[in-house]
Amino acid sequence: MTTLRLATRKSEMALLQANMVASALQQAHPGLTIELVKCSTKGDEITDRPLADIGGKALFVKTLQRALIEDRADLAVHSVKDMPAALDPHFSLAGVLPRPTAADAFVSHRYPTFADLPQGAIVGTSSPRRQAQIKKLRPDLRVESVRGNVQTRLAKLDDGLMDALLLSAAGLESLSLSDRISEVLPLDAFFPAAGQGSVGIEVMTERTDMQAYVTPINHAASFCTVSAERALVAALHGDCHSPIAAHATVSEGQVHLCGWVGNADGSQTLIAEVTGNAHQPEHCGQHCAQQLNVQGAQALLQEQR
Repeated sequence: MTTLRLATRKSEMALLQANMVASALQQAHPGLTIELVKCSTKGDEITDRPLADIGGKALFVKTLQRALIEDRADLAVHSVKDMPAALDPHFSLAGVLPRPTAADAFVSHRYPTFADLPQGAIVGTSSPRRQAQIKKLRPDLRVESVRGNVQTRLAKLDDGLMDALLLSAAGLESLSLSDRISEVLPLDAFFPAAGQGSVGIEVMTERTDMQAYVTPINHAASFCTVSAERALVAALHGDCHSPIAAHATVSEGQVHLCGWVGNADGSQTLIAEVTGNAHQPEHCGQHCAQQLNVQGAQALLQEQR
């Protein structure tokens, strides 16, 4: 009997995602045994400072990659939005599970929609992208940085430290917290992070045997969309400091990608849309990045670095 070891973070959401991957693998490969290798990452341990100040979202990924390098795990399970857009050549995104939604969720006890927030209301988010989009639409609002897992953030809202939160709708749904969603925000106003809502499976590039296990559970349409989105961010040389958003859809052999770049206060925003061959999603992402660069994306992003 074959045993596969899945590296995962220890948070409730990460373990749920790892178990989703484990279930899919076992369904595709009857008789397969799965062992979870639970890793504690620096990003999970340090929650009193912004991620950008301690190394960015890559902190969530590097510990799991180390488990692959040291042969303590065969596969690593990530939230795709936490993965660097340009991976070290030693690692590959082997597949993704079906993506439920890429949208952001507005969460509040007192206000049913984002538009209902009164002047000066406090909105919690640790994302430069979300901060820029909030400020673009409502410069009167106060944006406060909030870190920690979903439950920690919700507890801060419950304690009255802020009036609302912006969180991933898919993340709340996976934790059976859909009842906390006041409003699913429209994707044409709140552009999501590249890969948001997707669960990804990473392998060592040389481990073609592991790739063979993942291929049957890869959701092709979701993989296409996240590939286009990640190619856009990679082409813009984006990182966790960068207010960059991307959202792609697939239909009839075509991938449609919308890319967004802004500055921290939302006073400048750039948008580009392209459509390309769904079999070449990376080309679509690169083309969209080129259109954003023509509009001045690099100069705008350089201001944030």
